[in-house]
Amino acid sequence: MTAVLVESGPDQGAIWHFGEPNKEQKSLVAGDAWAQLINKAVITISGPDRLTWMHALTTQHLEKLPAGEWKEALILDAQGHVEEQIFLVDDGSILWLHTEKERAAGLINYLEKMKFMLQVEVKDVSDEYAVLRAPGIADSVGGPYALVPRTELADTIEAFKQSHTEVGMWALEAERVAAGRARLLFETDHKSIPNELGFLNTAVHMNKGCYRGQETVAKVFNLGQPPRRLVLLHLDGSMVAMPGHGAKVELDGKEIGYIGTMARHYELGPIALAVIKRSTPIDAVLNVEGVPASQEEISHTKR
Repeated sequence: MTAVLVESGPDQGAIWHFGEPNKEQKSLVAGDAWAQLINKAVITISGPDRLTWMHALTTQHLEKLPAGEWKEALILDAQGHVEEQIFLVDDGSILWLHTEKERAAGLINYLEKMKFMLQVEVKDVSDEYAVLRAPGIADSVGGPYALVPRTELADTIEAFKQSHTEVGMWALEAERVAAGRARLLFETDHKSIPNELGFLNTAVHMNKGCYRGQETVAKVFNLGQPPRRLVLLHLDGSMVAMPGHGAKVELDGKEIGYIGTMARHYELGPIALAVIKRSTPIDAVLNVEGVPASQEEISHTKR
């Protein structure tokens, strides 16, 4: 089938779907699908200090990261706002990262500034390695992932095609939205803190040492009152065009938040991740560009 490409946004140029989005979603949920993640950049960090260094810079506990275990981590600014979202795995000698392609240059620039006298080397290897969403049931970080040398990419793709269904971003994003996993550039804005977006105990390790922005995370956690919260919205299925990223979410005519990601799910219908004011009653019916939307609370167990 002919691939339909994403026309705009962070995933521009990636495959959107192959003509049968519902079938693709079913294959993905069954663990029988794979995807090319050409919207991701691949970065390596080598050197003996790589794990302790990234442990100190991020929200994740990485200094004793077992080889082969994928983790999600954030880099925050001094006020605790989310700046970067990265996914990491160590192979015993090199720490591999993948992140949004448009964030790669800024992330590498930041890491280079933070090296000081440590024995670490940062390199963008996106031209040498590709990220694939490998076949298998979805895990807590959106994988399973496969990092493949581009010299072996064609053979790997052919092998996957022999026994599994290739899917596009439509299926991947529908699965992510249904699972309540926030994504950089979609659910985040300049004010986002981890406490609002379901990152605690997943991308943020709650029992590790100091990192930039930790004071905000700890203070808001102890108070239990983040300014906003992430919710799953179920929208009226009669609409023709779906609201896009950034669409206003309203209650009684007042703006209370915005849509992060909108998706059409093969079972749930039109759903969206939205960031709204914490004080919004969970049973309130909201309005998104004239479309009624009910809320579903997102728990850590869903992630």
